[in-house]
Amino acid sequence: MFLVTGATGGLGRRVVRLLREREQPVRAFVRLTSRYAELEQRGAEILIGDLLQERDIQRAMGGVRCVISTHGSNETDGGNAQEIDYRANIDLIDQAKAAGVDHFVFISVLGSDRGYEDAPVFKAKYAVERYLQQSGLTYTILRPSGFASNLLPLAERFDETGIYLLIGDPKNRSSIVSTDDLARIVVDSTTIAAARNQIFSVGGPEILHREDIPRIFGQVCKREPLIINLPLITVDGVRSLLGLFNPQAQEALGTFRTLLANEFFCTPTQIEHLQTTFGIELESLEDFIRRYLST
Repeated sequence: MFLVTGATGGLGRRVVRLLREREQPVRAFVRLTSRYAELEQRGAEILIGDLLQERDIQRAMGGVRCVISTHGSNETDGGNAQEIDYRANIDLIDQAKAAGVDHFVFISVLGSDRGYEDAPVFKAKYAVERYLQQSGLTYTILRPSGFASNLLPLAERFDETGIYLLIGDPKNRSSIVSTDDLARIVVDSTTIAAARNQIFSVGGPEILHREDIPRIFGQVCKREPLIINLPLITVDGVRSLLGLFNPQAQEALGTFRTLLANEFFCTPTQIEHLQTTFGIELESLEDFIRRYLST
Protein backbone atom coordinates (compact mmCIF):
# COMPACT_ATOMS: atom_id res chain seq x y z
CA MET A 1 0.00 0.00 0.00
CA PHE A 2 1.25 3.48 -0.96
CA LEU A 3 0.26 6.44 1.20
CA VAL A 4 0.25 9.74 -0.71
CA THR A 5 -0.13 13.03 1.11
CA GLY A 6 -1.07 16.15 -0.82
CA ALA A 7 -2.96 13.74 -3.07
CA THR A 8 -5.21 16.39 -4.61
CA GLY A 9 -2.36 18.75 -5.48
CA GLY A 10 -0.75 19.14 -8.88
CA LEU A 11 1.95 16.55 -8.17
CA GLY A 12 0.07 14.31 -5.74
CA ARG A 13 -2.83 13.79 -8.11
CA ARG A 14 -0.44 12.73 -10.88
CA VAL A 15 1.37 10.35 -8.52
CA VAL A 16 -1.90 8.67 -7.56
CA ARG A 17 -2.95 8.38 -11.23
CA LEU A 18 0.34 6.75 -12.17
CA LEU A 19 0.27 4.31 -9.27
CA ARG A 20 -3.27 3.27 -10.15
CA GLU A 21 -2.33 2.90 -13.84
CA ARG A 22 0.30 0.45 -12.61
CA GLU A 23 -2.40 -1.27 -10.54
CA GLN A 24 -0.74 -0.40 -7.22
CA PRO A 25 -2.87 0.00 -4.08
CA VAL A 26 -2.98 3.65 -3.02
CA ARG A 27 -4.30 5.43 0.04
CA ALA A 28 -4.85 9.10 -0.70
CA PHE A 29 -4.64 11.34 2.37
CA VAL A 30 -7.03 14.23 1.68
CA ARG A 31 -8.86 16.98 3.50
CA LEU A 32 -12.64 16.90 3.75
CA THR A 33 -12.94 20.09 1.70
CA SER A 34 -10.65 18.93 -1.14
CA ARG A 35 -11.77 17.61 -4.52
CA TYR A 36 -10.95 13.92 -4.45
CA ALA A 37 -13.71 12.37 -6.61
CA GLU A 38 -11.31 11.63 -9.48
CA LEU A 39 -8.93 9.77 -7.17
CA GLU A 40 -11.79 7.71 -5.81
CA GLN A 41 -12.95 6.89 -9.35
CA ARG A 42 -9.46 5.66 -10.18
CA GLY A 43 -9.66 3.18 -7.33
CA ALA A 44 -7.63 4.96 -4.68
CA GLU A 45 -8.63 4.44 -1.06
CA ILE A 46 -9.62 7.82 0.34
CA LEU A 47 -8.56 8.70 3.87
CA ILE A 48 -10.00 11.98 5.06
CA GLY A 49 -7.87 13.53 7.73
CA ASP A 50 -5.79 16.43 8.96
CA LEU A 51 -2.00 16.30 8.67
CA LEU A 52 -1.80 18.50 11.76
CA GLN A 53 -3.44 15.74 13.80
CA GLU A 54 -0.99 12.99 14.74
CA ARG A 55 -3.82 10.50 15.33
CA ASP A 56 -4.95 10.92 11.71
CA ILE A 57 -1.43 10.22 10.47
CA GLN A 58 -1.21 7.15 12.71
CA ARG A 59 -4.57 5.96 11.37
CA ALA A 60 -3.30 6.35 7.80
CA MET A 61 -0.27 4.08 8.28
CA GLY A 62 -2.04 0.72 8.54
CA GLY A 63 -0.60 -1.69 5.96
CA VAL A 64 1.50 1.02 4.28
CA ARG A 65 4.87 0.01 2.81
CA CYS A 66 5.73 3.32 1.14
CA VAL A 67 4.97 6.93 2.06
CA ILE A 68 5.10 9.65 -0.60
CA SER A 69 4.95 13.13 0.91
CA THR A 70 3.96 15.69 -1.74
CA HIS A 71 2.01 18.16 0.42
CA GLY A 72 3.11 21.71 1.12
CA SER A 73 1.87 24.97 2.58
CA ASN A 74 0.14 27.48 0.34
CA GLU A 75 -2.17 30.46 0.44
CA THR A 76 -5.25 28.31 1.16
CA ASP A 77 -3.88 27.25 4.54
CA GLY A 78 -2.25 30.55 5.43
CA GLY A 79 1.18 29.49 4.23
CA ASN A 80 2.06 27.96 7.61
CA ALA A 81 5.38 26.34 6.75
CA GLN A 82 6.26 25.45 10.33
CA GLU A 83 3.13 23.35 10.74
CA ILE A 84 2.50 22.01 7.21
CA ASP A 85 5.98 21.69 5.72
CA TYR A 86 7.84 20.83 8.92
CA ARG A 87 5.70 19.47 11.75
CA ALA A 88 3.41 17.34 9.58
CA ASN A 89 6.37 15.72 7.83
CA ILE A 90 8.18 15.03 11.10
CA ASP A 91 5.06 13.26 12.37
CA LEU A 92 4.79 11.34 9.10
CA ILE A 93 8.39 10.16 9.43
CA ASP A 94 7.92 9.15 13.08
CA GLN A 95 4.72 7.22 12.37
CA ALA A 96 6.21 5.63 9.25
CA LYS A 97 9.15 4.37 11.28
CA ALA A 98 6.87 3.05 14.01
CA ALA A 99 4.76 1.23 11.39
CA GLY A 100 7.79 -0.39 9.72
CA VAL A 101 7.38 1.42 6.39
CA ASP A 102 9.88 0.28 3.74
CA HIS A 103 10.48 3.56 1.88
CA PHE A 104 9.79 7.27 2.37
CA VAL A 105 9.82 9.66 -0.60
CA PHE A 106 10.01 13.33 0.34
CA ILE A 107 9.42 16.20 -2.06
CA SER A 108 11.68 19.05 -1.00
CA VAL A 109 12.65 22.09 -3.08
CA LEU A 110 15.68 23.00 -5.18
CA GLY A 111 17.89 25.28 -3.10
CA SER A 112 16.67 23.99 0.26
CA ASP A 113 20.30 23.68 1.41
CA ARG A 114 21.31 27.27 0.56
CA GLY A 115 20.33 28.76 3.91
CA TYR A 116 17.72 31.28 2.77
CA GLU A 117 16.82 32.82 6.14
CA ASP A 118 13.83 34.74 4.79
CA ALA A 119 12.16 31.67 3.21
CA PRO A 120 10.27 29.58 5.79
CA VAL A 121 9.38 26.82 3.32
CA PHE A 122 13.04 26.31 2.37
CA LYS A 123 14.09 26.18 6.02
CA ALA A 124 11.33 23.73 6.91
CA LYS A 125 12.03 21.44 3.95
CA TYR A 126 15.76 21.30 4.71
CA ALA A 127 15.13 20.50 8.37
CA VAL A 128 12.85 17.63 7.31
CA GLU A 129 15.52 16.36 4.89
CA ARG A 130 18.05 16.11 7.71
CA TYR A 131 15.55 14.47 10.06
CA LEU A 132 14.62 11.88 7.42
CA GLN A 133 18.27 11.08 6.72
CA GLN A 134 18.84 10.40 10.42
CA SER A 135 15.59 8.46 10.93
CA GLY A 136 16.84 5.04 9.84
CA LEU A 137 14.15 4.82 7.14
CA THR A 138 15.07 4.07 3.54
CA TYR A 139 14.41 7.34 1.73
CA THR A 140 14.55 9.26 -1.51
CA ILE A 141 14.66 13.05 -1.36
CA LEU A 142 13.72 14.96 -4.51
CA ARG A 143 14.51 18.66 -4.86
CA PRO A 144 12.48 19.89 -7.84
CA SER A 145 12.67 23.30 -9.40
CA GLY A 146 9.42 25.00 -10.45
CA PHE A 147 6.53 22.73 -11.49
CA ALA A 148 5.42 23.19 -15.09
CA SER A 149 1.82 22.59 -13.99
CA ASN A 150 1.97 25.78 -11.89
CA LEU A 151 2.41 27.73 -15.13
CA LEU A 152 -0.69 26.31 -16.81
CA PRO A 153 -3.09 28.96 -15.38
CA LEU A 154 -0.68 31.66 -16.57
CA ALA A 155 -0.49 30.05 -20.01
CA GLU A 156 -4.29 29.91 -20.25
CA ARG A 157 -4.57 33.56 -19.25
CA PHE A 158 -1.85 34.46 -21.74
CA ASP A 159 -3.75 32.59 -24.46
CA GLU A 160 -6.71 34.91 -23.78
CA THR A 161 -4.88 38.22 -23.29
CA GLY A 162 -1.31 37.95 -24.60
CA ILE A 163 -0.16 39.60 -21.35
CA TYR A 164 2.55 38.14 -19.08
CA LEU A 165 3.42 39.66 -15.70
CA LEU A 166 7.09 39.16 -14.83
CA ILE A 167 8.35 40.27 -11.42
CA GLY A 168 12.07 40.69 -10.86
CA ASP A 169 15.09 40.08 -13.04
CA PRO A 170 14.06 38.61 -16.42
CA LYS A 171 17.55 37.09 -16.81
CA ASN A 172 17.28 34.87 -13.73
CA ARG A 173 17.65 31.24 -14.74
CA SER A 174 15.45 28.24 -13.94
CA SER A 175 14.95 24.68 -15.13
CA ILE A 176 11.24 24.05 -14.82
CA VAL A 177 10.31 20.37 -14.60
CA SER A 178 7.36 18.68 -16.27
CA THR A 179 5.08 17.71 -13.38
CA ASP A 180 4.32 14.46 -15.22
CA ASP A 181 8.03 13.63 -15.40
CA LEU A 182 8.38 14.44 -11.72
CA ALA A 183 5.47 12.11 -10.86
CA ARG A 184 7.17 9.29 -12.77
CA ILE A 185 10.46 9.93 -10.96
CA VAL A 186 8.61 9.91 -7.63
CA VAL A 187 6.98 6.55 -8.32
CA ASP A 188 10.06 4.95 -9.88
CA SER A 189 12.23 6.02 -6.95
CA THR A 190 10.43 3.42 -4.84
CA THR A 191 11.69 0.55 -7.01
CA ILE A 192 15.04 1.71 -8.45
CA ALA A 193 17.89 0.60 -6.21
CA ALA A 194 20.12 3.53 -7.23
CA ALA A 195 17.50 5.95 -5.83
CA ARG A 196 17.60 4.57 -2.30
CA ASN A 197 19.00 6.90 0.34
CA GLN A 198 19.78 9.50 -2.29
CA ILE A 199 19.04 13.19 -2.90
CA PHE A 200 18.27 14.28 -6.46
CA SER A 201 17.99 17.77 -7.91
CA VAL A 202 15.14 17.62 -10.41
CA GLY A 203 14.68 20.05 -13.28
CA GLY A 204 13.72 20.16 -16.91
CA PRO A 205 16.13 19.44 -19.78
CA GLU A 206 16.88 23.12 -20.46
CA ILE A 207 18.06 26.10 -18.49
CA LEU A 208 15.66 28.97 -19.18
CA HIS A 209 15.81 32.67 -18.46
CA ARG A 210 12.55 33.83 -16.88
CA GLU A 211 11.92 36.01 -19.92
CA ASP A 212 11.92 32.83 -22.02
CA ILE A 213 8.63 31.71 -20.46
CA PRO A 214 6.38 34.31 -22.18
CA ARG A 215 8.32 33.66 -25.39
CA ILE A 216 7.41 29.97 -25.10
CA PHE A 217 3.79 30.90 -24.38
CA GLY A 218 3.84 33.06 -27.50
CA GLN A 219 5.12 30.21 -29.65
CA VAL A 220 2.49 27.83 -28.33
CA CYS A 221 -0.39 30.34 -28.56
CA LYS A 222 0.85 31.94 -31.78
CA ARG A 223 0.75 35.52 -30.49
CA GLU A 224 3.30 38.16 -29.57
CA PRO A 225 3.71 38.46 -25.80
CA LEU A 226 3.22 41.75 -24.00
CA ILE A 227 5.56 41.49 -21.00
CA ILE A 228 4.92 43.69 -17.98
CA ASN A 229 8.11 43.61 -15.90
CA LEU A 230 7.68 44.85 -12.33
CA PRO A 231 10.69 45.35 -10.02
CA LEU A 232 11.20 43.10 -7.02
CA ILE A 233 10.65 46.09 -4.77
CA THR A 234 6.94 45.69 -5.59
CA VAL A 235 6.88 42.48 -3.53
CA ASP A 236 8.76 44.22 -0.72
CA GLY A 237 6.07 46.89 -0.60
CA VAL A 238 3.30 44.29 -0.38
CA ARG A 239 5.18 42.45 2.37
CA SER A 240 5.57 45.60 4.42
CA LEU A 241 1.86 46.33 4.10
CA LEU A 242 0.91 42.78 5.06
CA GLY A 243 3.08 43.04 8.14
CA LEU A 244 0.68 45.62 9.56
CA PHE A 245 -2.30 43.25 9.40
CA ASN A 246 -1.12 39.65 8.90
CA PRO A 247 2.42 38.81 10.08
CA GLN A 248 2.02 35.14 9.09
CA ALA A 249 1.16 36.08 5.51
CA GLN A 250 4.11 38.47 5.50
CA GLU A 251 6.40 35.62 6.54
CA ALA A 252 4.94 33.29 3.90
CA LEU A 253 5.59 35.90 1.23
CA GLY A 254 9.28 35.64 2.11
CA THR A 255 9.41 32.29 0.32
CA PHE A 256 7.76 33.83 -2.75
CA ARG A 257 10.29 36.66 -2.76
CA THR A 258 13.16 34.19 -2.46
CA LEU A 259 11.88 32.32 -5.50
CA LEU A 260 11.70 35.55 -7.49
CA ALA A 261 15.04 36.93 -6.38
CA ASN A 262 17.24 33.90 -6.98
CA GLU A 263 18.11 31.36 -9.66
CA PHE A 264 16.89 27.77 -9.44
CA PHE A 265 18.27 25.52 -12.13
CA CYS A 266 19.90 22.11 -12.43
CA THR A 267 23.29 21.73 -14.05
CA PRO A 268 23.68 19.57 -17.18
CA THR A 269 25.54 17.02 -15.04
CA GLN A 270 22.64 16.80 -12.58
CA ILE A 271 20.13 16.37 -15.42
CA GLU A 272 22.24 13.68 -17.07
CA HIS A 273 22.49 11.82 -13.75
CA LEU A 274 18.72 12.08 -13.29
CA GLN A 275 17.92 10.81 -16.78
CA THR A 276 20.41 7.95 -16.48
CA THR A 277 19.23 6.84 -13.04
CA PHE A 278 15.54 6.90 -13.92
CA GLY A 279 15.79 6.00 -17.60
CA ILE A 280 13.74 9.02 -18.61
CA GLU A 281 13.97 11.63 -21.34
CA LEU A 282 12.79 14.82 -19.72
CA GLU A 283 10.07 16.86 -21.38
CA SER A 284 10.69 20.51 -22.28
CA LEU A 285 8.46 23.26 -20.90
CA GLU A 286 7.23 24.09 -24.40
CA ASP A 287 6.17 20.48 -25.05
CA PHE A 288 4.42 20.33 -21.68
CA ILE A 289 2.47 23.56 -22.23
CA ARG A 290 1.63 22.63 -25.82
CA ARG A 291 0.36 19.20 -24.77
CA TYR A 292 -1.96 20.57 -22.07
CA LEU A 293 -3.28 23.58 -23.96
CA SER A 294 -4.22 21.35 -26.90
CA THR A 295 -6.47 19.14 -24.77
